[in-house]
Amino acid sequence: MASASPIRRALDWVFTVPFLVAFGLLLGIFDPLQRIARLFGQRPQEIVVGVLQRCLISAFGLCGTRLSVERAPDVKPWTPYLVVSNHQSMFDVPIFGALLFTNFPKYVAKRSLAKWIPSISYNLRRGGNALINRRDPDQALAAIRQLATAVEARGVSAVIFPEGTRARRGELGSFRPRGTLELLKAAPQTDILPVVIDGSWRLLRHNLLPVPFGVRVRVAIASPIARQPGEDPQAVLHRVEAQIRSTLDAWRADDAARN
Repeated sequence: MASASPIRRALDWVFTVPFLVAFGLLLGIFDPLQRIARLFGQRPQEIVVGVLQRCLISAFGLCGTRLSVERAPDVKPWTPYLVVSNHQSMFDVPIFGALLFTNFPKYVAKRSLAKWIPSISYNLRRGGNALINRRDPDQALAAIRQLATAVEARGVSAVIFPEGTRARRGELGSFRPRGTLELLKAAPQTDILPVVIDGSWRLLRHNLLPVPFGVRVRVAIASPIARQPGEDPQAVLHRVEAQIRSTLDAWRADDAARN
């Protein structure tokens, strides 16, 4: 990949500095707000988290980031889903949180992220997410089952990334199905929501130092897949993976044709 010109690099930094200030302020402000909201219950905290995530996405607008969203008309607000998506960046989380605000998304995330990061770590610890130890499969599956129970009991949504890690250059990796299959089996009444994201990896191309100006992030929220008695979870997951791959391939072909 060709390096950016000095003028482009300078432009990136001009807009990155105010973004980083806004980003830090938002994390610092919303950390105590979450703690206060939590005194009144989990749902008030979830609403505060949703507002935080929308604010974080707005902050990326300072860097010229554009969010292009395709949403199927039958995706309903205030409805729990099992969201299965590819994964490109840690900023996928606030993007999903903003777009699925009223679906109250919860995440399957590494336990190590639940420390030291203002706002984010507190939400991971106290927001009903599944914190997993990748070296302990039994613990990870138990946490996923607990999240599935909350999905069907509280009407929240679960977000899982079957790749198991971020695609640093946007290339879709192989699915590691065990955790996702456990989630599907443990919440058999909840529809599956395939989601595709592309371009968010570019935001972290330089680890925020700087943020490239004018990145376009595309998100496709597909029609929910209704659950069926006696379905084969493995076949359903293969269907979702094929859908994600075909969408990414179509987007890349479209970009190549334009260039």
